[in-house]
Amino acid sequence: MTDTFTGWAATDKDKPLVQMELPLREWDEYCVDMDITHCGICATDIHMINEGWGPTDFPCVVGHEIVGTITRIGQKVTHLKVGDRGGVGPECYSCQKCPTCLEGNQNCCERGYTGTYGGKLPNGDKTYGGYADKWRGDSRWVFKSIVGVLGIGGLGHFGILFAKAMGAKVVGMSHRDSKKEAAMELGCDDFINAHNESDLARYRKKFTHILCTGTGKNFKWSTFFDLLHVDGHFMNVSAPEWNFPEINPLQFLMAQIVITGTAAGSPGMTQEMINFAAEKKIKPWIKTYKLSDVNKALDDFRAGKPRFRFVLEN
Repeated sequence: MTDTFTGWAATDKDKPLVQMELPLREWDEYCVDMDITHCGICATDIHMINEGWGPTDFPCVVGHEIVGTITRIGQKVTHLKVGDRGGVGPECYSCQKCPTCLEGNQNCCERGYTGTYGGKLPNGDKTYGGYADKWRGDSRWVFKSIVGVLGIGGLGHFGILFAKAMGAKVVGMSHRDSKKEAAMELGCDDFINAHNESDLARYRKKFTHILCTGTGKNFKWSTFFDLLHVDGHFMNVSAPEWNFPEINPLQFLMAQIVITGTAAGSPGMTQEMINFAAEKKIKPWIKTYKLSDVNKALDDFRAGKPRFRFVLEN
């Protein structure tokens, strides 16, 4: 088991990042190891590299929007397992013993703030961030990916299948309880009715990602922003015949929510998706119609009968 990682480190504020091997923090039984797959770039990273907030303890590997796959867990880790997708935010340690921590305010630990990078642990180990291939840290600051899929139709059912194959906890979301049975059959871990206040309350600030595959005209940003964790992503692939409502910037600024959309993928992305589907044996739910029955298929489609994709067959 290696106790080093390879990262892109800042060595001086006036120099480009360089790749170097650095030590992982000392292992304890609350730790997890993670193979990093993605890391967001934040202005905070630039401030640290440029010593905008004071002297930086170089070498410094920045990056505090880390996503990866758990490869090792300590004996005291209960909410994660090897193979899970996990995410890490801007903090990575608290004492867990002071009155503030015991009140549930670990981000305000009386020991002081310990950043995911540029921090010091009690034993003197430095903390390093996500511009790297691996990360090790306290599992109590690692959050399992929880993906909400809004709209359980043809596109939404693909979202559920792929998110489950990626190792996430997946929650189906619809404005109709009639979708619950299908959502659970597809592999969802839970289901919420987006009109049900008690359902919504259970997932307040819980989701790392919401994939929006379909909306109604009564769509409200605030309903879904309130479900996203800090640094959460609202990913829209829905193209309704009406405009989304106006948005209050404060609704997403205060929680650092990312709003993104995508059209069809590039050839390379599409091939990567096909390879992944083959590897994980992802099978869509389809019903076939003879091409000569196209009008029947369209009538059934308009009637909302697909579970979940109609396919014409010659």
